[in-house]
Formats: sequence, structure tokens, C-alpha cells
Amino acid sequence: MNAGSLQAGIGKFVDYLRNEKRYSAATIANYTRSLNHLCAQAEALQIARWRDVHADQIQSFIAKSHRAGLSPGSLRDMLSAYRSFYRYLAREGETVANPAIGVRSPKSPRKLPQVLDVDEVSALLDFPADDPEAVRDRALLELLYSSGLRVSELTSVRWRDLDLAEGLIRVTGKGSKTRIVPVGAKAIAALQALREQDHPGADDPLVRGRLGKPLTPDGVRTRLKRRAKGQGVWKRVYPHLLRHSCASHVLESSGDLRAVQELLGHADIGTTQIYTHLDFQHLARVYDAAHPRAKRRK
Repeated sequence: MNAGSLQAGIGKFVDYLRNEKRYSAATIANYTRSLNHLCAQAEALQIARWRDVHADQIQSFIAKSHRAGLSPGSLRDMLSAYRSFYRYLAREGETVANPAIGVRSPKSPRKLPQVLDVDEVSALLDFPADDPEAVRDRALLELLYSSGLRVSELTSVRWRDLDLAEGLIRVTGKGSKTRIVPVGAKAIAALQALREQDHPGADDPLVRGRLGKPLTPDGVRTRLKRRAKGQGVWKRVYPHLLRHSCASHVLESSGDLRAVQELLGHADIGTTQIYTHLDFQHLARVYDAAHPRAKRRK
């Protein structure tokens, strides 16, 4: 493998992600950007084969990027791309060792997700569905909150994926993994109203724009922002905020972390555990406000 083949290896990996793994265009773009950066670093050291990159060099690349101002989160994403790439190279017989295994990125404080409380969700969603566009908006926002969907999952759903009688919907999440999640009563009612209005076919997109084409994620964000403003919800409202709010409210009521993991489609329960911190924060606020010996001095 010569120096020019470094890029060829990346190209084959990207084809694998696109055609076999069915990764989204955004994920593929992130992987490509990370690997092009790694390629530039390797070529600067006159490394001609991917198998000749060592762990200490990967660590040096990460440290250099950190000094250049890249955030710990971005560095973790880069390392994830490197590990996946080397797993692919091993599968293809191009290398044996994975030099990115064991390399750590700088730690960053874990940020808790923002959420809406139950009253704020009610204020956001309880707008009159008195015209065709409002009927569509009510259905898509109720479904986002009811089932904790990612916006990409919402915009890819077809009517055939929805079982209103059983209150279930089939969605395809990250890594083309399919899961079936429940749909709440208010979302079912909103979706039934949408179906009666639009008379869609089984293969039609569940969420459509004005011209009948599938609504894009940006279109969902725009509609949500407009509805929030109209309802007097002045927080920064975005689709993932409804997903966070759904998870937090379900966990707060049930205490069942594993069920929330299945609802959200998290591969690792560690990802879901962040919502337990939100729950503990809520408990701490209630305790501080209610316990006679918890009153803090001002």
C-alpha cells in the first residue's frame, strides 16, 4: 500500500458505511472528516500504510488536536471513527492491531440535558388543531414527545409503520436498528385526526410538508419553534428537547431505567443513566423545599 492508498482505504470504508451499515449522510460526513484528518497526520509522518500507524502516534494526534482547541466531545468522536475504521481494516486483512484501542480523549464535564416540565409540555402541545397545518403539527409534536423519537426517526416513518389500534410504531434508529415503541393516547388521537384529514396510503410519509413531500428535520425544527413561540414557551425548544423530556418524565414516574433505555433505543444503558441525574436533581429540589431541616441559609 503506498501513500496514495491511504485515501483509497478511507474511500472503501465510507462505501462500507453507506452500503452495508446504512449510516446516515451526517454520520458518514463526520467519519470522513475525522479520517481525512488522520490521513493528513499520517502522511506528514511519511506513513504509507495504515498498519504502520501506532497507538502512541494516535495519542499524539489527539493531543495535538486538543491543543489546537478541539473539544473533548469532538476528540471522542474522532477516536470512535478511528476504532471503527481499524476494525474494518482488520476485517479486510489490511491490519491486525487497532492502534486507537486504549487511547483516551480528555475528559469533559458531562452536561445534563435540558428538559421541559410537564406544565411546559402541556402549554406547548395544547394549541387548537383548527386548520390542516395545525392538525399536522399537533400530530408530529405529540408523537415526538409521546414516543421519545429522534427527529430523523420521525421524518423517516411511513403510515405502514404505525399501528393505531395497538398504539405502537416501528422506527429505525442509529445503525439501522429497528425498534417498536408505544404511542400515547393523545398522540393516537392526533394521528387519527391527521389520517382522517389527509387519507394517506400505507407507503406515504407520516410527516408531510405542504406539498405532500416528506418533512425534513429542519422543517420539523421550524414548525416546533413557531408553535413554541405561539404558545408562549420562551425556552429554546427543539426536537431533541421533547425526547429528553419524554425520557425524564417516564423515568421520574416509573423509576424503570431499563424500560427507558428500550424506549429511546440506546445500545448502552450508560447513555440512559444521565436521566437518573435529572431525577435526583428533581428529588433534591423537592427535599430542599419541603424538609424542615433542609432549608439553606441565604
